[in-house]
Formats: sequence, structure tokens, C-alpha cells
Amino acid sequence: MPRRDRDQETAPRLDPRQPLVIDTRELGRRPGSMKRVNRTVPAPAGLGSDVIGVAQGSDLALELRLEAVMEGVLVSGTALATVTGECVRCLDPIEHELEVDVQELFAYPESSSAEAEEDEVHHLEGDLLDVEPVVRDAVVLALPLQPVCEDDCPGLCVECGARLADDPDHGHEVADPRWAALSGLLPGDEAEPAAPHQP
Repeated sequence: MPRRDRDQETAPRLDPRQPLVIDTRELGRRPGSMKRVNRTVPAPAGLGSDVIGVAQGSDLALELRLEAVMEGVLVSGTALATVTGECVRCLDPIEHELEVDVQELFAYPESSSAEAEEDEVHHLEGDLLDVEPVVRDAVVLALPLQPVCEDDCPGLCVECGARLADDPDHGHEVADPRWAALSGLLPGDEAEPAAPHQP
């Protein structure tokens, strides 16, 4: 294979200007060397579900420690973001801060860890690593499947949609449809006589 083709294949595909891409050149490869990375970046799209998540472009604060180990670069630390969404019971807006722990090994291309299944190991591309997939997994796994504003939120009235937390005694008298045919037989429920038919 020509040298030019080999270089094209091994050239890093990551863009160092992307906010979640980190350059490890200052770290070096000597095991035990360490570098701290603290930055606030715009949150990428897709950090959540349809009902709750981190809004795209909102602040995502990263406090990370990069440590060189034999197999690659170990990234550990925290990610802090504001989560917004909607209560699945009463539909009120939800907003709170979410802090998640992140830890992942980014393997050197020549390390034995790089020989594992592609979807099991993250890799360095040249001196660059991308923490977006790691942060995304940590945030999404920490989000509730059924978010609620309060653990005991009573939700909405199924008859009229009223917010039950505002009126705990709210209720409706609903007749059992199985007895509807007998309602005219009860005293006081006699139907009015029909008007006489006029030719």
C-alpha cells in the first residue's frame, strides 16, 4: 500500500477544535503522569429522552483528570449540567442540576486493550480523545425513565384534567354505565310523558 494511503487511514478523524475533544500531547505516555482538564462547553444534542434531558447548547461543566497508564489514558471526573423536562403525572416543568461520574480508559492503538471488540473500548486517535460518548452514556443512564416533579405527585384528574395537588378533595360523581338503563325506574326519575301525536 502506498505510504500516502497509509497516512490517510491512520490520520486522526477527530477535530481538536470540538469542545469535547481533548488533546493529550502535554500528558505524554509515561505511566503515572497526570493532567487536569476543567472546562465548560455547550451540551451536544441528544443528552436525554423526549421527556427529560440536557438542552442542546446549555452549559456542560467538566472536571476531568487524565492519567497515563500502560494501556492508554484513563479519564475520570465529573460532568455537571442542568436537566429540564416535564413531569409525566402533572405535566409541570422540571429543572434541576445533575452531576454524574465519568471514568473510561482510552486505549493506545498498539495496546492489547485495543484488540477487544470495537464497541467495548474507546481509542485514542493520534493524541486526541473524544469524551462525548462517555459523558452521553453517564448522563442518559442517570436520567429517570418516568420523571416526576415530586415522588408523591398525584397527577391530573382523568375526568377534567385539573391538577390534583391544588385540590386534594377534587372528585367527580361518575355513574356506573352498567346501571344507566335502570336510572329511569328510580322514584323521581320518571320520564316526562311524550306529547300526543297530532295528525
